[in-house]
Amino acid sequence: MELRILKYFLMVAREENITRAANLLHVTQPTLSRQLMQLEEELGVKLFYRTSHRISLTDEGLLLKRRAQEITELAERTEREVSRREGSLMGEIAVGCGETQNMSVLAEVMAAFRKKYPLVRFNVYTAIADDIKDRIENGLLDMGLLTEPVDIAKYEFIRMPKREEWGVLVREDSPLAAKAAVRPQDLVGVPLLTVKREQVQNELVNWFGSYYDKMEIAAVYTLILNAAIMVRSGVGAALSFDIESRIFDDLRFVPFAPPLKTGTVLAWKKSQRLTPAVEEFIKDVRAYAAGMAGDEI
Repeated sequence: MELRILKYFLMVAREENITRAANLLHVTQPTLSRQLMQLEEELGVKLFYRTSHRISLTDEGLLLKRRAQEITELAERTEREVSRREGSLMGEIAVGCGETQNMSVLAEVMAAFRKKYPLVRFNVYTAIADDIKDRIENGLLDMGLLTEPVDIAKYEFIRMPKREEWGVLVREDSPLAAKAAVRPQDLVGVPLLTVKREQVQNELVNWFGSYYDKMEIAAVYTLILNAAIMVRSGVGAALSFDIESRIFDDLRFVPFAPPLKTGTVLAWKKSQRLTPAVEEFIKDVRAYAAGMAGDEI
């Protein structure tokens, strides 16, 4: 299976039309159709449903699309890394990030790093910790900013300086918005939006204690922006970190009482061979985090 054919396949999957895809790829339509049929024969599966006006992916085609995207992305990253100029630091640093206060720390290091090495670019992927770890394992990310609890036995890591504070994100017209802090019993009868990660859910269960069985879970989310939109629309109140940004003026973050805080680490694989740019960036993050004052772990 050639990389070139996978790129052909991805273009057709995107355009859902052989003629448009052929024009964009600068090949003839018969050539592209023949390549796709040969790919199907090689794999022994049907990849497309074909009609007179459009084509769509079968279940096998959808699986190949996901894998082909990962393969082509990894190939392009590898090409950029090995083509580094003599005597200059360049290339791409791929970082996975959850929604966390420590992203502001990382962003400050990124800005300073780019001033020193303008030929380096960052590729930032936002997701939950489990997804980020999978992409690190598959070589699609160099490192990830992971909120605990998380298993980092296979990773080298830097413990980030800021602690993440849990609380509830509510509309300003909610009775909870007037409180200095919310207790578990204050949330009984309130529709709640909670996070998807099972390990984090367990932490929240421990905080709620005997009140957890009385909680009403209205939705599960992964990204706080989507949760904030749901809060604003009246779906419920979101259990979340305080990320020190006001997504909407009519929302308010109220911390938990007793407080619930968690740590964050910047992690990368122990066995992974790092590019010069990644090695240098890790040094800068380590120095910045070590020298930062404030709420340290």
